[in-house]
Amino acid sequence: GVDLQVCTSKNPTCCTKKMEERYQTAAKQDIQQVLQTSSATLKFLISRNAAAFQETFEMLIRLAENYTSALFCNAYRTMAAEATVCVQEFFTDVGLFLFGTDISTEEFVNRFFDTLFPVVYNHVINPGPTDISLEYAECLRVVRRDIRPFGNIPKKAIGQMGRSLLPSRTFLQALHLGIEVINTTDHLHFSKACSRALLRMQYCPHCQGLTLSKPCMGYCLNTIRGCLADIAEVDLHWRGYVQSLEELSGALSGAHGIEHVLLNFHSLVRDALVQARINGPELLEQVNKICGPPIRKPKQSPGCTFDQNKDNQGLKMFSRDSEEVFANRRKEFISHLRLYRAFYGGLADQLCGNELAAADGLPCWNGEDVVR
Repeated sequence: GVDLQVCTSKNPTCCTKKMEERYQTAAKQDIQQVLQTSSATLKFLISRNAAAFQETFEMLIRLAENYTSALFCNAYRTMAAEATVCVQEFFTDVGLFLFGTDISTEEFVNRFFDTLFPVVYNHVINPGPTDISLEYAECLRVVRRDIRPFGNIPKKAIGQMGRSLLPSRTFLQALHLGIEVINTTDHLHFSKACSRALLRMQYCPHCQGLTLSKPCMGYCLNTIRGCLADIAEVDLHWRGYVQSLEELSGALSGAHGIEHVLLNFHSLVRDALVQARINGPELLEQVNKICGPPIRKPKQSPGCTFDQNKDNQGLKMFSRDSEEVFANRRKEFISHLRLYRAFYGGLADQLCGNELAAADGLPCWNGEDVVR
């Protein structure tokens, strides 16, 4: 053992340089393993909830879409088929926004009411034996924002969607960020000094035949704290992250909560349609001024194609208590996450206390020798 780099000793040694190198690799793998084990429950807590919240949001979107399509089927049968296409596009946009696509809530709410107006004009404001032409429908779509057939309902919808969808989207993104942080800190790059210190702490006693001795607690803490100095810097930010999630979770409930806004969207649409019907004569006059009299083509409106019973049973069960269930799940998740607020600050203590160091009163390795 004359050419040993780290496990040098006054006593005879059973290590060669080659063994020392293999022990060096093992020491790094061990610590990596211990790190991953210690963060596994935290990672599982976040990823399980991220999946559950995403599923809840998908369910809410489907339910809200069904409610809105059912409104047309029940109250406006003649235009239900065309309106359902607008509804589907709108809720596709809601999903895209929630799950991270870069689109604006104002834009897709406006797009919904823009495409709905020609349908409403054709069937409610100026119904005829034939349909309006595509060019005429396009003119109506373009003028909708100027003549405001639905009053201030679109503006109200934009406000509600923005307030409810953004915190939910941010909440989901934050959970994925948490998983990313843990994945990063699970795969540390160890400096040369740290690698050697780990080798000395864990495997150098083996070279002297002391295979059962674990490192002393103080020695373990010094070594591991040195190796995890970079991770300790995450501590402050991690505490801030947990606190922000707590605040964000609070913003997801109540009248601006996503469940409330999505599941009541159909009543906003109903109000918008009532408004258009009341303002009908006035709107006819304005449209004639801007787009001219309607150019018509043969009628081809199929009836209601939406199957209300298809999956409403499961969804009905879901909707009845969804707000409460969703709120409780969030509270439960946050209270569990709070227990991990100091996770990064106390990591060295956790690793030495749970896995690496000798228990109180047992013989232990201090880097040179076995002591009590």
